[in-house]
Amino acid sequence: MPSWYLGTMGFAYEPWRGVFYPPGVASRAYLAHYSRVFNAVELDSTFYGAPRPATLHQWAAQTPPDFRFCPKTPREITHEHSLAPDRGAVDAMLAFLDTTRVLGRRLGPVLIQLPPSFGPEQREALAGFLAALPADLRYAVELRHRGWYTPTTADLLRSFGVAWVALDYLDLPRQVHVTADFLYIRWVGQHGRWEQRGREEIDVTPQLRWWWEQLQPALGQTGEVYGFFNDDYAGYAPATCNRLKAMAGLPVVEPEIPQQGTLFGEI
Repeated sequence: MPSWYLGTMGFAYEPWRGVFYPPGVASRAYLAHYSRVFNAVELDSTFYGAPRPATLHQWAAQTPPDFRFCPKTPREITHEHSLAPDRGAVDAMLAFLDTTRVLGRRLGPVLIQLPPSFGPEQREALAGFLAALPADLRYAVELRHRGWYTPTTADLLRSFGVAWVALDYLDLPRQVHVTADFLYIRWVGQHGRWEQRGREEIDVTPQLRWWWEQLQPALGQTGEVYGFFNDDYAGYAPATCNRLKAMAGLPVVEPEIPQQGTLFGEI
């Protein structure tokens, strides 16, 4: 049975105050509270720029040793420079990775999310970029152009030991490919779908059951599973994440306040 690292995409959301975070808790205490419920977080904030090392030191100090941070690669590298070395993408990535090393053992796989405009005609750019990355860290690549969904893409990522992100997002294919010694799944949903982000607005149990069945053949081929939920997926990521944990037979930890985050009964 692989080790599971499940959580949400980001953690510092004001709509969660009073639902996930106690009403009076300071925002600086959010992460410590979060890490008592989930054992991993995807750092969405790093997409907009690398954090200060002092910030990462503080985050590491607030979490247990077995907690994992999965930073998202800055958009400057993936979206603005399209991984091109002649535009500084590789140098910027190496500098970003050096910063994330501050997290030490708490550093999980680094997410490389590529935009829909990054298509398979840029295969050489992707291969060259991956070849330049330090081999002692782990990486997961998210591909949002439908043209990538072929066996040759799996072969490419497998040759570098890089995970192909399994994605539940709009009309992209929902597939699980084992290309590394870990799996990485993202439940994204449609951006801006829900006005309120403090409760589940729809019951996605059927979708989660489908994913659970799809993951079964891959679980015996991997040592770790990383999975992250966005509020856009069902309205309130923490409750949906706990829904999957219960389905997987994993311990479910409820926030230390009355739970108001679901319309669909017990998780």
